[in-house]
Amino acid sequence: MTPTEAGSAVRPSVPLSRNRDYNVLWISRLVSELGSELALIGFPLLILATTRSAVEIGLVATTMAVALLLGSVPAGYLADRFDRKVVMVVCEALRAVAMASVAVALYFDAYSLPHILVVAAIDGLLVSVFGPAEDAALPSVVAPEQLSQAVARNTARPYLASLAGPLASGVLFTVDHMLPFALNAAMLILSCIALLTLRLPKGASPAAEDEQETGEPVGLRWVWQHRPIRTTLIWVALVQLVFSALVVIILAVSGEDQVGPGEIGVMMACFGAGGLIGAALAARLHDALPASVIIIGFSWLAAVLIFVMAFTPGGVLLGVVLGVVAMFMPVTVTTVMTYQMSVTADELRGRLSGLVGLFTGAAGALGPVAGGALASGDGTTGLMACAAAAAVIAVGATLSPTLRRFPAPGRQAA
Repeated sequence: MTPTEAGSAVRPSVPLSRNRDYNVLWISRLVSELGSELALIGFPLLILATTRSAVEIGLVATTMAVALLLGSVPAGYLADRFDRKVVMVVCEALRAVAMASVAVALYFDAYSLPHILVVAAIDGLLVSVFGPAEDAALPSVVAPEQLSQAVARNTARPYLASLAGPLASGVLFTVDHMLPFALNAAMLILSCIALLTLRLPKGASPAAEDEQETGEPVGLRWVWQHRPIRTTLIWVALVQLVFSALVVIILAVSGEDQVGPGEIGVMMACFGAGGLIGAALAARLHDALPASVIIIGFSWLAAVLIFVMAFTPGGVLLGVVLGVVAMFMPVTVTTVMTYQMSVTADELRGRLSGLVGLFTGAAGALGPVAGGALASGDGTTGLMACAAAAAVIAVGATLSPTLRRFPAPGRQAA
């Protein structure tokens, strides 16, 4: 079987709202992402309430990011070589135990930085393992013609998590320091219970023999040799790098303009709201527009709107422009992911997801550093530099023969 021949069983076409297994996957991943947001905010709040050490906050954040990044590629192999349902259940169960240990320690007033670092590393590693297993399982629980719709709905989850997670963590923390971590553990346990009811068809066997004969990872080699996937991996990583830097610069600009914390919160909410609106429209836009128009058009739109941001006063108005950019991100993600999943065999989908996580994770880690460096001088100059970088990406996308002729799902590119 070649990678372009799907290795998963074909599901009957029923509305996604009544597709039990798809909904189990959707909810479990949402819970996983909500848990990550609770921890992402809960750990800094905890450190600020105990030691007030900025160094410790940075150390915990770096530990989570490094663990997430290092686990990406091995996670793809786990998702392709073991029962994906088991992988997801084990990940959620171990995360629940780790977060519960923090809640218990705080209940007994036993805060310890080494303990927090271990939990942060465990959480980041397990999140990186869970993602590829869920991504790889998705095409086996929906009909092929519904894949783009399913991916579009999935793009709403990060925005929902980013809106609800930080708010819930902050409110719970003011009541009791242990509550964000206790809620995280409880939600992960519920996710485990839901995943135990998941029904996944038996996928194709992994191509282990080819790896042993050649000494090369089949998944890595195939992905890199597949030009549209290779090109979109690089494009997505560069876009992620720009947007990770952009958020930091926008926060810096807001500080220069003396925007209050409440208004900054509204700005970030605009980003989440724009993403949710875009997710609701993503499936229709994906069906209505050619893939090349979506990818290249988004590249130019982002460059123009970031340039506009450089001349937009900090505050709600800047948040609105940011929200407009976010509206067009889900359809772009839907277009790229639908194609990648459609042309990748079941036994390689975990490794594909792991590589995507590696590229985007590396870009997400470097972006804030670049944004901080650009914002260290004048915020407006930093935004102009971001706009210039986005314009370079747009020019590259326009000149790329692969992206100009980006194939529809199910059709190979030359």
